[in-house]
Amino acid sequence: MYIALNRFKVKHGMEQEFEKVWRNRETHLDEVPGFCKFNLIKGPKHDDHCIYASHSLWESEKLFIAWTKSENFRQAHKNAGKSKEFYLGHPVFEGFEVII
Repeated sequence: MYIALNRFKVKHGMEQEFEKVWRNRETHLDEVPGFCKFNLIKGPKHDDHCIYASHSLWESEKLFIAWTKSENFRQAHKNAGKSKEFYLGHPVFEGFEVII
């Protein structure tokens, strides 16, 4: 199993709009081989932002990488640039191999 995590610093006051975008977006993940589960998680608040992370579980890193090169990925991310005002900096990706 493989966990793909993107960490976002969302500006204070933009949390509801950020969450709304994620609730309403077409991810196309249900059509993707190897996809298991998705969560949007909210973390601690800091002086000027709140931490969020998109957390997805995959059967393997190989299948996750294949998705990132697919048309489904392009469609799921086609409007990503419209939400730049929500963030401090760029999202930070972290990938993890599940051991236990």
